[in-house]
Amino acid sequence: MTSRVVRVSRSSLIGTGAIALIFVVLGFFPLYGSDRMQVTLVQVLSYLTLAIMWNLLAGYTGLVSVGQQGFIGIAAYALFCLAELNPVDPFLSIPIAALICAAISVPVALLVFRLRGGYFAIGTWVVAEVFRLLTLEINVLGAGNVQSLTTKNAFSGYGLELRKNLVFWSAWTLAVGATLTTIFVLRSRLGLALQAVRDNAEGARGLGIDITRVRLFIWVIVAGWTGATGALIHINSATVTNRDAFSVASWTALVVFIVIIGGVGSTIGPYLGVGVYWIITEQLKQQNTWRFIVLGALAAIIAVVSPKGIAGLLRRWKSFEIFPVTRRLEVGD
Repeated sequence: MTSRVVRVSRSSLIGTGAIALIFVVLGFFPLYGSDRMQVTLVQVLSYLTLAIMWNLLAGYTGLVSVGQQGFIGIAAYALFCLAELNPVDPFLSIPIAALICAAISVPVALLVFRLRGGYFAIGTWVVAEVFRLLTLEINVLGAGNVQSLTTKNAFSGYGLELRKNLVFWSAWTLAVGATLTTIFVLRSRLGLALQAVRDNAEGARGLGIDITRVRLFIWVIVAGWTGATGALIHINSATVTNRDAFSVASWTALVVFIVIIGGVGSTIGPYLGVGVYWIITEQLKQQNTWRFIVLGALAAIIAVVSPKGIAGLLRRWKSFEIFPVTRRLEVGD
């Protein structure tokens, strides 16, 4: 009798193929789709990217952060300084802003990693608020006033149509990259290590896992990717304001709702959650307050009925996986 560890299943092949096909079709959307739907898809892809990254951080590493808006805000102001105040291409500013956020996340980690549980969540929010207050004191950043990315400086040489298409393809690239990064991490030894740390930190330490190193690696990746998404969001809006850039409601609470609805710690969770977000947004597009109320209420209900979200409900009906990341022991003759 022989045994082996396998990760590919029929459902994962179908799921991966379906997601890949959807992304391929979306990649050509500017060539055949409407402008209105393209604008909506940029928003959906941006939230999908943020949700995938937060799910990797909280769902698989156990680091429940409510301060991700801090990296969004840092990236927004980095974009403004690079693209508007200096002659740096706005789309080249996206990876630069990501690197800045990743670098800043390291000293932040040295502080917040000393905290546990709810204290960690509160600590990340406090750090984000500190960043917001600091930007208010920097005159070159406008001291909290509305700052614009102008066609004279930031978007010099870019026509409106080209700019819209580049924003869409950038959002598409970030979403695809976030998906591939998550799959790569979860299929690696690092994926096993970070889930062991999430489930039992002391037990993982006893097995020789460097807990701080594992957490820091994921923390930096998520901070950089979140920053890149934040820079893109503000290229799309062409404005930077202190209140919006560091909004906990827009960039953290909403993302948390999306992941809880879809399923925390599930690879399919962010996709299901962002699908629900899309439907609710389309129905309540003129009522922003009610959108938050409905999403929040739905997240609360699902958290009680099914702590593993819609993905958990679907698995009660039929066991499946969307990506080949789960290890199974297969016994043969």
